[in-house]
Amino acid sequence: MQVVIRKYSGKGSTELFDVIEKGKAELEPLFRSVKGFVSYTLARSGSGGCSITVCQDQAGIDESNRAAKDWITKNASHIATSAPEVSVGTVVLHLK
Repeated sequence: MQVVIRKYSGKGSTELFDVIEKGKAELEPLFRSVKGFVSYTLARSGSGGCSITVCQDQAGIDESNRAAKDWITKNASHIATSAPEVSVGTVVLHLK
């Protein structure tokens, strides 16, 4: 399995998380439609938060990235945010 973690902080991050939280009913079927989807987590922190996406393979990660980017463009393009800090890797242990 592959994972991508995006850490959002700084300008606009809190507002972005507000929009994403309000749109969570749309996001669940969007992510679940991604081939190889395993899980998605969005967590707030004091200055923004992070998203964690797990898929069976890199193709799923790439597809989920495209879907998320399209959704944000459609729903939150009015929010100026800093680019997230991105970490990509192979899952060693996944419990649920």
